[in-house]
Amino acid sequence: MNPRDCTSSILTASDSTTKFPTDSSPLERFKKMIPNALAFAQGAKKNGKKVAGIFCEYTPRELFFAAGVLPVCMCGGQESTISEAEKELPTNLCPLIKSSYGHALKRSNPFMEMADLLVAETTCDGKKKMYELLGRNRPLHILELPQKPEEPFAYMHWLGEIELLKERIELLVDREIEEEDLWLAVRRMNEERDLRREIAYLAAQDPPRLSGQEILSAKSSLSLIPCDLAAYRNVIDWAKARPSPYADCPRILLTGVPHPHGAEKVMKIIEECGAVVVAQENCTGLKPIMENVSLEGNLLENLARKYLNMPCPCMTPNHRRIEFLNQIVADFNPAGIIDVVWQACHTFNIESERIREEARNRWGLPYLKLETDYSPSDRAQLAVRVEAFLELCRSRKEPSR
Repeated sequence: MNPRDCTSSILTASDSTTKFPTDSSPLERFKKMIPNALAFAQGAKKNGKKVAGIFCEYTPRELFFAAGVLPVCMCGGQESTISEAEKELPTNLCPLIKSSYGHALKRSNPFMEMADLLVAETTCDGKKKMYELLGRNRPLHILELPQKPEEPFAYMHWLGEIELLKERIELLVDREIEEEDLWLAVRRMNEERDLRREIAYLAAQDPPRLSGQEILSAKSSLSLIPCDLAAYRNVIDWAKARPSPYADCPRILLTGVPHPHGAEKVMKIIEECGAVVVAQENCTGLKPIMENVSLEGNLLENLARKYLNMPCPCMTPNHRRIEFLNQIVADFNPAGIIDVVWQACHTFNIESERIREEARNRWGLPYLKLETDYSPSDRAQLAVRVEAFLELCRSRKEPSR
């Protein structure tokens, strides 16, 4: 099945019997994730569809799909664009921000170049100021997140922001979003979350059915591509049918910053050292897919509740992240926790101390914090630290003599 044959409506019900033929595994499709998503978006643009760029999982994709707009993740994971960004941004800034902005300066992200709107979610200070620069010559909508999610007024503020985003999207397409279209978009996004969650939980089994790299690869920067949904089902069937190659690998819970496409350095190092990442508590892992949106009642209110409930360190206090990690530890039974922080990402960096304390006092698990960037220059050093940590994890599993 050629990805160019998958340019049907984004809300057409998928055929659960569709199988994606491959020479080896259905994961092969996702090695061409960017070309596949680009072909789909280009086909949609030719048919008059709009494209929107988003930078954060707090943005409800359902609103865009309900209006026939394609929401594409714009987070940069490439080191190659950082030097260009540093001509305008501080060098001591998060590499994800610099990589994303570098793409804009170099005009090297085709999705950003075709975007009719960029949504700027006010998560960290670095992103907020970067958005100001992006907005100088690109259409931009600010989506303001409340900072105290447990306060009653936070939900009302966030609901108002969701309503404003809906109005901005309606202005973009020059029509109102109908309730039926929104209901269908929510149902389809729930279906995709169900499939990705089932894939993620295959690693909860003993032995794990999939590695962390395999799970991380099984996603797209553009949701609801019919061929991707078919491939997700095939990944599940394939992983269940094959003998697990990860029986003797230390089980690692990976927490911390997201790992956008191209920034999988730490994940690769961990698994090259002989471990298997069974759970990823981050924005490119479990965090956005653990909870669905209710189809009962007011859909905008349901969207606001689901997305506000995500436990990001940009929120304060962030008790929900600890409880989320507690659930993951119980479900995935890791032998150790590795916490990854991008350099100059202060929100995650400061919160690492809380994770370390919980690992020691609540879960009784070894903990390792790795602070790095997109450069491969520290790869050998990181590998040495990971190898030593995995020896500690293995020793805890050996019977006492």
